[in-house]
Amino acid sequence: MRRRAGVGAIHKQKLEQEKYRDKGTEIQENQLEQMAKQMDVFRTNLEDFATNHKKEIRKNAQFRRHFQEMCAAIGVDPLASGKGFWSVLGIGDFYYELSVQIVEVCLATNYKNGGLISLAELRHRLVQARGRNKQHQDITIDDLLSAAKKLKIFGNGFSVLAVGKGQYLVQSVPGELSMDHTAVLQQASNSGRAYVSLSILQNELKWESDRGQKALNHMVKEGLAWVDIQGTKETLYWFPSLFSGCINAT
Repeated sequence: MRRRAGVGAIHKQKLEQEKYRDKGTEIQENQLEQMAKQMDVFRTNLEDFATNHKKEIRKNAQFRRHFQEMCAAIGVDPLASGKGFWSVLGIGDFYYELSVQIVEVCLATNYKNGGLISLAELRHRLVQARGRNKQHQDITIDDLLSAAKKLKIFGNGFSVLAVGKGQYLVQSVPGELSMDHTAVLQQASNSGRAYVSLSILQNELKWESDRGQKALNHMVKEGLAWVDIQGTKETLYWFPSLFSGCINAT
């Protein structure tokens, strides 16, 4: 049977497309292989750097932050394992120790703040507990964030909440906060007052009365908010985790 005109050309074109596709795949694989090799070299150099500057990393907060940034750039997590290289350096131990101390502070203050504590108060209490040595004073918010985020392995009993303007809260009680509860905390934090009222939620968040009151009632019930009915026309709801006076409280 005679083939129709153009079938051969189409078949040839298809073969060429497959050839180009195979070549493209080969080039892509080679590029990925080269990138992997470069990352391995970078990782090795990073390990050498860490070995040579072990003391500086542990003692100098700024040095430590730059080291963390280099680790993050190549996907290396110094805290992912307590074994091997990082354990030898003792860098992981620094954060594991810090994590344990964070848990201790959270448990000690649960009765007061309902299981929510700001990183500022957390740092203040940790510095007090660790002593006056400069190395102990030189604990940064970045250090606390790195250590606190590792507590997520315990489930929703520990989590870090961003409440705006570079402020964070560590939650140390089981149960996740809803979006409404987080919005209330953000409103209290961003206002700089550490409290809200029903009318504030209605005006600022454009909520209906029932929605705002439901969120506030839950937070009071969970011990996250304190009720203030003195000297105001309406009830105020204070959040001890955001109340700067708590930082210096015993």
